[in-house]
Amino acid sequence: MATLRIFSGGAPQDIFKQLTPQFERQSGHKVEFVFAVMSALREKVAAGETADVLVMPTNILDGYEKEGVVLRDGRAVLGLVGINAVVRAGAPKPDLSTPDKVKQAMLNARAITHATPGETPSGTHMAKLIETFGIVDAMKGKIIHRSALRGGVDLVAGGEAEIGFYPKSEVISPKLSLVGPLPATIQLTTIYGAAVTAKSAAPEAGKAFIAFMGGPKHRAVWTEGGFDPPP
Repeated sequence: MATLRIFSGGAPQDIFKQLTPQFERQSGHKVEFVFAVMSALREKVAAGETADVLVMPTNILDGYEKEGVVLRDGRAVLGLVGINAVVRAGAPKPDLSTPDKVKQAMLNARAITHATPGETPSGTHMAKLIETFGIVDAMKGKIIHRSALRGGVDLVAGGEAEIGFYPKSEVISPKLSLVGPLPATIQLTTIYGAAVTAKSAAPEAGKAFIAFMGGPKHRAVWTEGGFDPPP
């Protein structure tokens, strides 16, 4: 039996925590996770740190496959996740039904939070969106850059930030209220996938992990966790 080391972005973290004990019982394999923002994971891969499976946006995995970092065999799409706005549980929910109303909600907020641009796809997207809105100067001093993994959720739950913008799967919490997704015309949908690394010492176990997590009988868990099914 193998001990698998999984590098993963934060979006599927709660889903993996729910499903992994069942996988370990059924397979006999053990699983160790390294959850981090995408920029940090890419640095780990570049430095040659050992991992058996990478769980990342599929566009990144595509590049790694071309470079020979991951294998095509066993790859799978796990789900799609969009950016949602959240407020503290019980707080009034702003109207985000149109891009203009999203812009106005940002301007009206005392403070907002999202991941640091360059650290995660959602953080980069939100920074570009604010630039597109033409409100960079107006938002100076009102944006707290903090990924959900590094406490962004706590900033919203504690009231330090009025609105947080994160992948839906990272902000399902009794401390928060989902306001809803960004409008389709300004939304970023991240497709999460998984692949076995070319250097894995246990590629068959890695494939079994991916097949288990992406299996149809677990689709409801992914849906409840904020992911839409693969196309």
